[in-house]
Amino acid sequence: MSNNDILKKLRVALSLRNDDIIHILSLVGFKATNAELGDMFRAEDHPKFKKCGDQILRNFLNGLVIHLRGPKEEKEEKV
Repeated sequence: MSNNDILKKLRVALSLRNDDIIHILSLVGFKATNAELGDMFRAEDHPKFKKCGDQILRNFLNGLVIHLRGPKEEKEEKV
């Protein structure tokens, strides 16, 4: 299973739109455009198909954790 397949399945399972994915990626400081995402969701034999790299998938998963759980809480240091 490729990274593109994983991203597609998560998009369908969580009912996400491209705008939602762009927002999730921005939560971890990763910038992507709507056109780039569209190229990743194309069929593999399409001339404008773009392979989803490990970095994009990793940042999406990290952003998804923040999106679903909220930002990480900082623990107070004991003095």
